[in-house]
Amino acid sequence: MKDFFKYYAPYYKNYKLKIFFALIGILMVAAGTAGLAYSVMPLFDNVLIEKDMQMLYFVPVLLIIVQTAQGLGKYIQVYYTSYIGQDIIRIIRDRLLAHMLKLDIDFFQKKHGGELISRLTNDINKIQSAVSSQIAGIIREAITVVALVGYVVFLNPEMAFFGLIVMPLALYPLSILAKKMKKLSFKSQEKASDITSHLSEVFNNVEIIKANSTENAELHKFEKHNKKFFDINIKSVKTSELVSPIMETLGAIAAAVVIIYGGSKVISGEITPGTLTSFIAALFMLYAPIKRLSSIYNKLQGAIAAHERILSVYEIKPTILAGEENIPSKVETIEFKDVDLKYGDFTALKDISLTAKLGEKVALVGDSGGGKSSLINLLIRFYDTSKGQILFNNTCLKDICIEDLRKNISVVTQRVYIFNDSIAANVAYGQEIDEQKVIEALKQAHAYDFVQNMEDGINTKLDEFGTNLSGGQRQRIAIARALYKNPQILILDEATSALDNESESIISEVIDEVSENRITFVIAHRLSTIKNADKIAVFKKGEIVCIDNEKNLLQNCNEYQRLYNLANI
Repeated sequence: MKDFFKYYAPYYKNYKLKIFFALIGILMVAAGTAGLAYSVMPLFDNVLIEKDMQMLYFVPVLLIIVQTAQGLGKYIQVYYTSYIGQDIIRIIRDRLLAHMLKLDIDFFQKKHGGELISRLTNDINKIQSAVSSQIAGIIREAITVVALVGYVVFLNPEMAFFGLIVMPLALYPLSILAKKMKKLSFKSQEKASDITSHLSEVFNNVEIIKANSTENAELHKFEKHNKKFFDINIKSVKTSELVSPIMETLGAIAAAVVIIYGGSKVISGEITPGTLTSFIAALFMLYAPIKRLSSIYNKLQGAIAAHERILSVYEIKPTILAGEENIPSKVETIEFKDVDLKYGDFTALKDISLTAKLGEKVALVGDSGGGKSSLINLLIRFYDTSKGQILFNNTCLKDICIEDLRKNISVVTQRVYIFNDSIAANVAYGQEIDEQKVIEALKQAHAYDFVQNMEDGINTKLDEFGTNLSGGQRQRIAIARALYKNPQILILDEATSALDNESESIISEVIDEVSENRITFVIAHRLSTIKNADKIAVFKKGEIVCIDNEKNLLQNCNEYQRLYNLANI
C-alpha cells in the first residue's frame, strides 16, 4: 500500500488549494462528530438532572450547529476529493492509452482488444475511488478517531483504557481479510477482463454468429464467464462484510466493560451519569469510523490489484525504436538487402533482395503465408528485420523517424477500416479536411459517383464499420483515403478484392495512373490486377523464387506458371 500511495502522490501537487478545502471539510466532519458526543453530557447533567433552563435552549442550538457543520464539511470534502480523483483518473487514462499506442503492433496482436479496454475502464475505475473518496475517507476517519480518542481520554483516562484495549485485537483478523481481499480483487478484475473481451468479440463478429445460428453457443460461453465473475464477487462481499461483525463484537465487549466499570463509578459518585453517557456515546461513535477504516482498507486492495495490472502494461516497452532522420524528400529507390524476418522461431522471410524505383509498380504474388504481407510489415516498420537492411535511397529504414515514415506511406488492406464519421472525415483521416482534395481523391478512386448521390454527399455520416455502404464502396473509400495523403509510397494489399470486374478494371487503371510519381507495392491473388506491373516478385515459403515482368515469368518461372494456371481455372 505504501508503494501505491507513493506512486500517486506526485499527481496531487497540482491541486493544493482544492486539497486545502477538502481538509477543511474533513476537519469539520471530525469536529462535528466529537461535538455530537460532547453535547450528550450537558443534555444529561445540566438539563435532565440539574433542570437548567438556560442549557435546555443551548443544547439544541449546539446540536444544530454541530450537525450543520458536519453536513457542510462532508459536502465540501466529497466535492473537492471527487474533483481531484476524477481529474487524476482522466490524466492516468490518457497516459495509459498514450503508452499503449506507442507499443509495437506485436503487442496488439497478442493482447485481446477487450482486455485492453478493460485495463482502460474497469481497472482505472477501481483506482478512481482510491485516489479520491477512499484516500479522503482514510484521512477523515483517522482524524475522527483521533478526535474521539482524545475526547474519551480527556473525559476519563481509566475508562478509556478499558474501552480502547480491545482495538489492537482487531488488527490480526483484519489484516488477514485484507490479504484475501487483494487476491479476490485481482481475480475479479481478470474475470471482468474476460467478460469485456468476450463481449467485444461477440459484437465485432455478430454477422458470422447470426449466419451460423451460434447465438446460444456464444450466450453459453458468456454465461460461464459471468457465473465465475459472480462467484468471485460474492466471495469478495463475504470477506469484506466480515469486518462488520468483528468490529461490532469487539465494540460490544468494550462497551460492556465500560458500562460495568463506569456504572460502578456513577454509583459511587465518582463521575456523573452525563459523563458516563457521553463517554459511551463517544465510544460507540469511535468504533464506527474504525469499522469504516477497515472497510476502506479492504476496498483499497482492489485498487492496488488494479494498479499492479496497469503497471504490468507500463513495463512493456516498444522494441521498434524511431530513428532521428526524416525520410528523403524524394524517395528514388527502396532496396531490400539480404533481409530476414523471424516471428519467434518461425522464419517468415529469408534472404530477400528486392529493389523498387520511383514510378515502378512492384507486385508481390504467392500462396497465403508465403511472406508477402511480412515484407510490407517491414516496410512500414510494424516489425524490424532480423537480418539485412532496408534502404530508402541510401538511408537505413531504422534511422528514419517512424512518424515521418508513415506520413509518407499509404496502405490499403484487404480489411477496410471505416470510422463512424462523415465520408470527408474518413477520406481525410488524420489530416485537416480539404473538401476539394476529398472530392479529387474520391474521383481518383472511382467513388465520387456514388458519394455525390448520397443524402449529404461527402458530409454523409457513415455507420460503424461502414454498414451503410457496399463492400466495393467501402474499398473505394479506403483507396480514396490512401490517395488523399498523397504518399511517396503506396501499398495495396488485395485492394481490389471486394470489387466487381468492371470496378476492378477501372481501379486497376487508377493504380497505373497514380503509380507514375511514387513507388507502389501491390499484393494480389487475382493476377489480372497486376499484369501491368513493372516487376512481379513471386514468393514461396518466405523466399523470392522469381522476379521479372509477367511475360518473362510465364516463360521462365514454374511457380508463377502454377499460380497463373490456378487463377484461370
